[in-house]
Amino acid sequence: MSTVLEQKQAVVQEIADKLANSESIMFVDYRGLNVGQATELRSKLREVDVEFKVYKNTMTRRATEETNYTDVDEHLVGPTAIATSRTDAVAAAKVLHEFSKENQALEIKAGIIQGEVMPVEDIKQLAELPSYDGLVSMLLNVLQAPIRNFALASKAVADQKEENEDAS
Repeated sequence: MSTVLEQKQAVVQEIADKLANSESIMFVDYRGLNVGQATELRSKLREVDVEFKVYKNTMTRRATEETNYTDVDEHLVGPTAIATSRTDAVAAAKVLHEFSKENQALEIKAGIIQGEVMPVEDIKQLAELPSYDGLVSMLLNVLQAPIRNFALASKAVADQKEENEDAS
């Protein structure tokens, strides 16, 4: 076997491993980003432990065949970068969505989140949800509200009784 073929097979295997072992995979069109913008994007993705790499579409298609994600093949047209996260299912979507708001040149093509191929609209909706910590905070506020209101009402009743006793 030639070394070129072996190198290509290694790249296909690398992509297949990422597709199989990642919580989320985002496919984006990065055309139009200048070097500074691309560096900024990579930095933001690195902060949330997301890997961002450009692969040839033919190699990616071969990897999707191996991992049964051929539904994304229709989006593998033109320059495509892949953002993968092994730990957080929404980190890549949030960063890419926020970055695409500021930089119109970046376009999310499709994504795979926890093994399910998702269209762009669903990815954007998911990216706009609060973080896990934010959701827990909201839940705690909802759970505390009745107790807080009861305490305030009890204090108001006690204050009113105290005023009535002072007036008498």
